[in-house]
Amino acid sequence: METPRLQTHNLSLVRNGRPVLHDVNITIQPAEIVCLIGPSGGGKSSLLRCLNRLTEPPPNTVFINGKEMTTMDVIALRQQVGMVFQSPALFSGNVADNVGYGAMLRKRPLSPAAIIDLLKMADLPADYAHRPITELSGGEAQRVGLARALANKPQTLLLDEPTSALDPDSRLHIRQTISKLRRELGLTILWVTHHIDEMHEIIDRVIVLENGQVNG
Repeated sequence: METPRLQTHNLSLVRNGRPVLHDVNITIQPAEIVCLIGPSGGGKSSLLRCLNRLTEPPPNTVFINGKEMTTMDVIALRQQVGMVFQSPALFSGNVADNVGYGAMLRKRPLSPAAIIDLLKMADLPADYAHRPITELSGGEAQRVGLARALANKPQTLLLDEPTSALDPDSRLHIRQTISKLRRELGLTILWVTHHIDEMHEIIDRVIVLENGQVNG
């Protein structure tokens, strides 16, 4: 039986004295695309943050490829589990600067060819490498954020409403790109969205999180 890519076991989280997650149990297999839905404030973003230790989960509650998360090196973990936020939080400069930022911090700068390969994965033309960030549309900026996450060669991507601020055409473009990445790279995707009506063609299943608990 294949080891799950992501798994939680009775994951609970309390913040400022208030329960945020309560006994959350989910299992996500390699190369699955799973949508996480639920009302605002229901714990979706908190769960995603626990899955790559932006928020520290309790020991023995989160497992990556069968390994207990809190025993893993944080940098190694975040190379395995990438995250794309609602806003890509790009800094001033050009596209190549942003895509290669993480590799530069690790003193392993990406070659121009590697930058172009990452842009192609995110469905951006090669000549965007030197385009200033200020000249990008919202959808293009989000794909640059995706390319930056892919630079670590993750096995899993956590997507926290990456299309919520985009127009319908841009949302479609992102969905098509993510579907292609699953086919070509075998990526596992956990995708928080409020546009579940648009997702049925690409997802495998849906998890509902309400009041910090998995519903159903």
